[in-house]
Amino acid sequence: MLSIITAAEAAGLIRDSDTLIVGGNGGTGAAEAILDALEQRFLGGHGPHNLTLINITGVGAVTEKGLCHLAHEGLIARVIGGNFGLQVPFMRLVRDELIDAYNFPQGVMSQLCRAMAAKHPGVLTHVGLNTYMDPRQDGGRMNKRTTAPLVDLLELHGQSWLLYRVPAPPDVAIIRGTSADEDGYISMEHEGTTREDLSIAQAVHNAGGTVICQVKRIVKRGSIHPQMVKIPGFLIDHVVLEPEQMQTYGTTYDPARCGETRVPEAMITPDPLTERRVIARRAAFELRPRDVVNLGVGISAMIPNVAAEEGISDLITLTVESGVVGGVPGHAREFGTAINPRVILDQAYQFDFYDGGGLSCAFLSFAEVDEAGNVNVTRFGERRDGSGGFIDITQNAKRLIFSGTMTGGKFDIGVENGRLAIRRDGAFRKFVPQVGQISFSASLAAQRGQHVSYITERAVFELESGHVTLTEIAPGVRLEPDILAHMGFRPRISPQLKDMDPRIFRSGPMGIAQSFKALPARPRKVA
Repeated sequence: MLSIITAAEAAGLIRDSDTLIVGGNGGTGAAEAILDALEQRFLGGHGPHNLTLINITGVGAVTEKGLCHLAHEGLIARVIGGNFGLQVPFMRLVRDELIDAYNFPQGVMSQLCRAMAAKHPGVLTHVGLNTYMDPRQDGGRMNKRTTAPLVDLLELHGQSWLLYRVPAPPDVAIIRGTSADEDGYISMEHEGTTREDLSIAQAVHNAGGTVICQVKRIVKRGSIHPQMVKIPGFLIDHVVLEPEQMQTYGTTYDPARCGETRVPEAMITPDPLTERRVIARRAAFELRPRDVVNLGVGISAMIPNVAAEEGISDLITLTVESGVVGGVPGHAREFGTAINPRVILDQAYQFDFYDGGGLSCAFLSFAEVDEAGNVNVTRFGERRDGSGGFIDITQNAKRLIFSGTMTGGKFDIGVENGRLAIRRDGAFRKFVPQVGQISFSASLAAQRGQHVSYITERAVFELESGHVTLTEIAPGVRLEPDILAHMGFRPRISPQLKDMDPRIFRSGPMGIAQSFKALPARPRKVA
């Protein structure tokens, strides 16, 4: 018989010093009721204490929900996670040296779930070489108190590889589905992602642990079509029924995010013309017909909105590392899902494709860029974000476009009369002599023949012969006071320096569809 328990009872099954795996991806897939109950139990003085937490990527609504519930000293002793950026309170534990903290690439974390299920020793991959994942740098350790090595550098057949070790056998899994039948068979028909919940359940079951799954509803035995079942019932120990379970942290339920219905693109409202929209529009000029594209968080996640307005969405395939293929990916609290997805894959399969070089191009953010073109998005200032899928993607996509504002902090920048207006600039430099942590290695990109750009609201740079080179400038922007004065190094200035396309700074569609269709498709192999 199916064991149905309350969220509080589920929290009570977790013991001191357990290794806990929590499923979820960005704003979707978190078993919110159980995580909240676990927090309330701890705050009530009933433990548990000193848990090892494994999370595949960031889970939360930035300052609340998700893994923010676990951001308490004494509750967590060690974390092995793919990202912490969507759980800002949790970063404090890492930053203030209160827990041991490891960060592995999101794809590696997803693939480690399969390795744990099969009792393999780890994941052997090229992903992470020459970055802070490499044991010659930080070995994925995110603070000073974290000393034990979990990543090994190996030489096989004349090539360097990284072995990410499988963590200690997991004791408890907290995952989520939509429906559970009377034997515990789980379907995910209302989920915007399917993640790696099956692999997590297999890993914990095979280790003799306890698998807890939160669902919206209980249905009759055998009533779920076998092709819709994502997790067989013998892997599930307990089910928590939560009828009010939200699809994402911003949406109760949108049938267009799980494939139940499709909505016309005309219903997608264009974003306002801010400095961030300017960057997203300029980045969209780097697309090519039939591109298979990854979109990161932040400004990059605004590009689908541009593509929809320009009428080119059907000529490219947008993907998100969560496993979503096609449609218009969401951002902010909807990140990880898409409106009108064509396919929703388990996340590990998406990263198999990424790691093998399948992406035509990728759009990502940057926090710091240095003179050599290296990028840091993982550890800067007070933040300890970790990589998410950034390293998997940047080391394998053929074309890379990094997007971000020129400066950081509070600024007042807008668009006036078709020109960029910098009314007050940010106080923090993002273009620095040397990045604080290497999340993207420019030298490795050069060895692999990747084409790399850095796009801001006021300037475009290219990585040329190992140097950051200024190639475009926005209308209304002055070279010396508005660009060079805000850089910690002097870039090369291209002899062909030109203005950014003026259409970027005008309201309404830019009208790029016709010229876009005439562009040649990108070659499948890097030259």
